[in-house]
Amino acid sequence: MELSPSAHVDTFCRDRLPPFEQWPELLFELPELVYPDRLNCAVALLDDTAARHGADRACLRTPDETWTYADLQRAARQVARVLVDDHGLVPGNRVLLRGPNNPWLVAGWFGVLRAGGVVVTTMPLLRAHELATLCAISTPVVAICDHRFLGELDTAAVPGLATIAYGGPGDADLTARCAAVGDADFPPVDTAADDVALVAFTSGTTGRPKATLHFHRDVLANADTFSRHVLAPRPDDVFTGTPPLGFTFGLGGLVVFPLRAGASTLLVERATPEELVDLIDRFGVQVLFTAPTFYRAVIATGAAARLAGLRRCVSAGEALPADVWHRFRDATGLRIIDGIGATEMLHVFISAADDAIRPGATGLPVPGYRAEVLGADGTPAPDGEPGPLVVKGPTGCRYLDDERQAAYVRDGWNYTGDTYIRDADGYFWYQARSDDMIVSSGYNIAGPEVEDALLAHPDVLECGVVGAPDEARGTIVKAYVVLRPGVPSGDDTAKALQAFTKAAIAPYKYPRAVEFVDALPRTGTGKLRRTELRAWAAAHAGNRDTTSRRA
Repeated sequence: MELSPSAHVDTFCRDRLPPFEQWPELLFELPELVYPDRLNCAVALLDDTAARHGADRACLRTPDETWTYADLQRAARQVARVLVDDHGLVPGNRVLLRGPNNPWLVAGWFGVLRAGGVVVTTMPLLRAHELATLCAISTPVVAICDHRFLGELDTAAVPGLATIAYGGPGDADLTARCAAVGDADFPPVDTAADDVALVAFTSGTTGRPKATLHFHRDVLANADTFSRHVLAPRPDDVFTGTPPLGFTFGLGGLVVFPLRAGASTLLVERATPEELVDLIDRFGVQVLFTAPTFYRAVIATGAAARLAGLRRCVSAGEALPADVWHRFRDATGLRIIDGIGATEMLHVFISAADDAIRPGATGLPVPGYRAEVLGADGTPAPDGEPGPLVVKGPTGCRYLDDERQAAYVRDGWNYTGDTYIRDADGYFWYQARSDDMIVSSGYNIAGPEVEDALLAHPDVLECGVVGAPDEARGTIVKAYVVLRPGVPSGDDTAKALQAFTKAAIAPYKYPRAVEFVDALPRTGTGKLRRTELRAWAAAHAGNRDTTSRRA
């Protein structure tokens, strides 16, 4: 296998791709997946779409303003100019993006790619030490950060990292610097289709983040498979959703897919389910991307009927229960499109829409992808028998300089870490996670990372963290804690540990349930028996009592 000549002057990412023998087999069996050797996905998504559909059409919406495609083109050129002229950015340099879903975050994404840079996507709620870890792995030279989210980034004190704030006051703000640039052009860098475009992080069960490397062609491939063949968007669609753009689920559903189709997207920084329903109604949204948690919430509040004007509802991030699917269908007449994706694959690779949907099943392989359930011998399992789900297609796992590549990719297949059953009709049915990852409300949370945060508290002697079934969120983070002698195991202690954890790591990772125990189950060699902890959690599903104690 050979890569095209790179446009990257800084070859950090290409130098740290896994060896070719550890790559998954890549499939380009659909004609729309055959891309030119020279490709800049920012140009394909923005400039080419504007040329096809018109630059004056709406592109990015917020509750307060609307950007046209021409507005976004202008801002992207300006961002690229500021990065290169003021910060000496060269093709291949990494640029970290940090902020909630808003137009200037999107402009930063396009500006970096236009300048030949590599985008490092991050969650806006990450804490200082989490940001420091991500920066140590990806070594960004510049960070573009919403001015309201500077605190943790400043505390991280990443050596050599220049920071550009946006959305705030002063001449140094990115918005002011872009205004000073004016309408000056910035020709896009002629990147290769297999130059790295973005670094996306996914948490492993050890808690150490894994950096996934995705090419310019990968960004388009997800739009040309799941979006084109399953979602089937229209140029007059308005998209919206809850996932942050720091998640590849959100990046695809709220930026890549709508712009590939010439549609617009409503960016919402934060909203309760009721507030989002109001916005969907106000803006005439047709396509919604969210997690099962949202669908449960709107059903519970009785607001689901107000979503009947939607055309497409997408659910991913965790398994969608058949009961939720049916209750939402009864309330709205809409059929939720379920799907499974992975940061390693960039987006959804198994799904179904319209008459092909079978409630409770994830669906069928998305056109362009193949999937199998394997038996104990590594060959396809008989239909109806559970086993690890493996997949291959035009995208696949490439970890940045990480020995875990060899575990995720084997014999050309991407091992997703999920246990599935395939039925006789080829539909895939989710059974469980194959590892210790906790998926709660669509967020991937590594249990050991939460344990590390809790163990930093002086009152905690030992702890074990697992997922516990929960009606509202699907799964919640539950901590079993052994306290130091003399520390009371009451509600006040539990709340103090929860607050401590929220301050140490991203708030969505904190344990929503805490149970105090006298000892943790361990093997003869001292290894924590997580299977037993999960059995405890399952036996007390729905119990969030933080004062309970197990002998």
